[in-house]
Amino acid sequence: MSTADTPTSIVKRNGNLVAYDRERITTAIFKATASAKTPDRTLAESLSAQVEETLIAAYHGDMLPSVEDIQDIVEKVLIENRQTKLAQNYISYRRERAMLRATKAYTFEVTDNIPYKKIYEILLWNMAHRCESVESLNDVIRRGHFADLVRAAETRFAAEAGLAAEAMLAKSKDLRLVIIAGPSSSGKTTTTIKIGEALQAVGLHLKAINIDNYFFDLVKHPRDEFGDYDYESPQSLDLDLINAHLADLLAGKTVKTPFYNFKTGIRTLDVNEMRLADNEILLLDSLHGLYDDMTRAVPAIHKYRLYVETLGQLRTADGTFMRWADNRLIRRMLRDKEHRNLQPMGTLTHWHYVRRSELKYIIPFIAHADFVLNTALPFELPILKARLWDFIPEAMERFRQDPNRQDAFVRAKRIHDLLAPIEAVQDDRIVPGNSLLREFIGGSEYQY
Repeated sequence: MSTADTPTSIVKRNGNLVAYDRERITTAIFKATASAKTPDRTLAESLSAQVEETLIAAYHGDMLPSVEDIQDIVEKVLIENRQTKLAQNYISYRRERAMLRATKAYTFEVTDNIPYKKIYEILLWNMAHRCESVESLNDVIRRGHFADLVRAAETRFAAEAGLAAEAMLAKSKDLRLVIIAGPSSSGKTTTTIKIGEALQAVGLHLKAINIDNYFFDLVKHPRDEFGDYDYESPQSLDLDLINAHLADLLAGKTVKTPFYNFKTGIRTLDVNEMRLADNEILLLDSLHGLYDDMTRAVPAIHKYRLYVETLGQLRTADGTFMRWADNRLIRRMLRDKEHRNLQPMGTLTHWHYVRRSELKYIIPFIAHADFVLNTALPFELPILKARLWDFIPEAMERFRQDPNRQDAFVRAKRIHDLLAPIEAVQDDRIVPGNSLLREFIGGSEYQY
């Protein structure tokens, strides 16, 4: 096998590229032999050579392995060579390193509800991958490198979700409740699935409590002059019953959760029995998960709070950056159209409720989170534009002269001005079936 076929780069856990070096593999295996009290450099070199041969066979062309991919191959080679003790030591070493990374203080400064350090790191990543502006993103598409950007962005997101899972595992001794919160259409559902996959790999399982079933009957919700109901406030949920059930579940008791019928707007109590098994961690996936009253019955030591948001850094021609809320509005307009039988016009006119609740009950609590995860995908706008663009000019015209719908008009115009210069990408086959974007455009291998 020629050295010309050897990977030149690997993808780190933060999504950045570093030079491939077989010596690092050799050193890791050598440390495993030392842990087994039989240090053997020659054996380590022989095994690392086999790892490299497997890498070359599996990754070719512009395909790049990640750190996790290489570690998986090392485990496989050790087992195939009947190096059982070495494999056990290597797996233990790998787990210890993961715990060490996770237990490092994850700090992020929040000023005016903005994690500036986090968004600076995202901007640097975008600049390194030449997708930090509309102009550079269009250039990626025109030069035929859009598929490369998709792969890199998917690897980055998977790596970041993996870090969040590692941080949870580091707290697993006391962890009883995982809270995944964030504003509308930030990708909480797919993020939850990916976190669950990582926990399952070590024998832990997330068991979700469906907060939507705790809505009060619709007749108790206020309506505006348009007849629209406000589902977005946490006060539309039975917070007392939620806390009672959380406390009982974590105490090992069986509860009967309610069922809310969205078609009739009526809640039925005591419908579904729920109980946590010994290897299950309770999951609360909710817009308002970080709102203090939502989980007041659970001591802080038993909680892990993950906040997800589209922290994309995309600069327009005039130098301004895309609004994160507009990114999510575009996603939600498409998701509502494809999966909820609500046309984009309806999403636009309801969005002021969404934003009002986010600004009051969700975004101010970002500083309470243990981990902030960026769910913006730098390749998504060209794909979303191809599916949504025809609705935007129509929305602008419909609401332009309506004094009661100026909020919808302003948002539609802002989306129009953002998407207009972006090259649309019609073919979504390059988007993996497990991509977070599939939550909004359809075709996911996950069941939502």
